[in-house]
Amino acid sequence: MLTRWTMAGVAVAMTALGATGAHALASGESKPVQTQRIVIPPDPVDEDGATASDPTDAAAAPATITPDEPLPTIEYDVSKLPEPVRKLREKLLEAAKTGDIEKLRPIIDANGSPPNLGADSSQEQDPIAFLKSQSGDAEGREVLAILSEVLDAGYVHVDIGTPQESYVWPYFARYPINDLTPPQMVELFRILTSSDYDEMKSFGAYLFYRVGIAPDGTWTNFEVGD
Repeated sequence: MLTRWTMAGVAVAMTALGATGAHALASGESKPVQTQRIVIPPDPVDEDGATASDPTDAAAAPATITPDEPLPTIEYDVSKLPEPVRKLREKLLEAAKTGDIEKLRPIIDANGSPPNLGADSSQEQDPIAFLKSQSGDAEGREVLAILSEVLDAGYVHVDIGTPQESYVWPYFARYPINDLTPPQMVELFRILTSSDYDEMKSFGAYLFYRVGIAPDGTWTNFEVGD
């Protein structure tokens, strides 16, 4: 399945990095480091007897911590969606549930340009062919099942007032994955496995498929990533 391959690939890379560091420590490899005694002169004193401030003090001071942005509101009521967004979601669900991935073609054609399907999709002239290549089965039905499950999840309205404003499914894509409640974990496990979740926790983010739809009903993306 695609998510296992993706997560495992990242995990292997991180494991290899960790193994290299561990080998260096275990082998006792070290190099002598020359040291030098540094004498720090006393701070200059101005005419009033006050110590002059060091212009580098401000740079050395810790930066002000900016409070985290508030979490987006999780929505389940599709009637709150703008009509163009709601209609496109319905079309995508209808197409996905037919089991025929070709049903997505007219939706993509009407979109003006294909949605972002991932980093490798730009190398494919046919978006349907690319989706099939990402599916665990030759007909692309696994991808359709994922699309259906994702669009049935809760959603969030993000980047409001910017050119990137969109409605995103599932809400996990814009929610701290390490802060999910037990009921939210049940929702998450409808989309991916517990082993996938364990691997994602090390990154602190949901890394599986998400769908984005702009307020005007443009299908912006259906891809894996953070």
